[in-house]
Amino acid sequence: MVGIWTNSGDGWELDAPQPFQDEATLHHLILENPNLLPLAGSPRLTVLGSQVRLGNGYADILAVEPTGRPAIIEVKLAKNPEARKEIVSQILAYAAFLQGMSVQSLEKSLLRKGSEVASSGSILGAVQKRDQEGAVDADTFTGSLQNYLDQGNFRLVLVLDVVSAELQKIAAYLDSITVHALTIDVIALSIYDVNGAKVALPQRVTPDPEVTPILTGEGGGRISESKGELTDGSEVFEDSVAGISGEERVVFDELIDWAKQIALLPRVGLFTFTGVAGKRITLLPRIVPGDAGLVTIWNDNSRPAISVWRSVFDRLAPDSIESVEQAIAPTKIGQGNTLNSITTEVLKTLKAAYEEAAAI
Repeated sequence: MVGIWTNSGDGWELDAPQPFQDEATLHHLILENPNLLPLAGSPRLTVLGSQVRLGNGYADILAVEPTGRPAIIEVKLAKNPEARKEIVSQILAYAAFLQGMSVQSLEKSLLRKGSEVASSGSILGAVQKRDQEGAVDADTFTGSLQNYLDQGNFRLVLVLDVVSAELQKIAAYLDSITVHALTIDVIALSIYDVNGAKVALPQRVTPDPEVTPILTGEGGGRISESKGELTDGSEVFEDSVAGISGEERVVFDELIDWAKQIALLPRVGLFTFTGVAGKRITLLPRIVPGDAGLVTIWNDNSRPAISVWRSVFDRLAPDSIESVEQAIAPTKIGQGNTLNSITTEVLKTLKAAYEEAAAI
């Protein structure tokens, strides 16, 4: 049983957590200490505002990751009737309103007295003020943020003192069908009194005990056993294209050979993911550890395709963005944007990007 165990001399006993006085107490704890939350991928958050007006409601906390990815945080106590289904509908409504918003409009909505954005003059300024690790690239941050807003690619965080089985099930379902668009973190947070000191115990709740993450991070999202099968190497992907002929087969062979070359780089692994019932077969060259891929190679109904992932480029290969975008023009590097054409020049620039990422 997870919790705080203490021993006063008569054996180990499981302490009971202290109840929160009210929802505002839990809200304030997260607002002041957002990086207390054990989020998937362990991003550092910068809080942009509290009680942020999004549509017809107010999001409890709006934050942003160093990559520019927005995070919407909703806080509830289990005794609140909204802590089951309503919290999910609320946070999805906020995400729907946020999608498509411009950075300028978002900043305008945050420019009120006392907010981080108001004191810093911009979202970038607020993030740079908190950036103690040099993780933010000022030249690309605003463009990346706009791309996340356009794509509706957000992190949704539900924080409660106790997480119900019903909420876990709903979150697991949403997580399984929005793998490329959303990351959903469900956090149970308890407070204990240990010898007069306050001890916080935040736990990221696994939505379903049968869903075990295999890969985490961008570049294809999180993959779990419930969604299909992950195998090492390219053999399964090669088998999936064995019956294809013509120009499509030529491109598939080029992509497979290219991926094998990428896998020879240090810190790069090559995997094949096969979705449930053999659907959505992808070839994944990924930086390990970290499980982040700059690209995903698809067998899309016997047609070859490549998707590119902006958040990974921003973090691992920022110097390659300009050359890659020149090669793939008019396509831009986005969160899962699919290339219009796959040429030798495109593969050459993508290889250089992996070389940059592997050298970090």
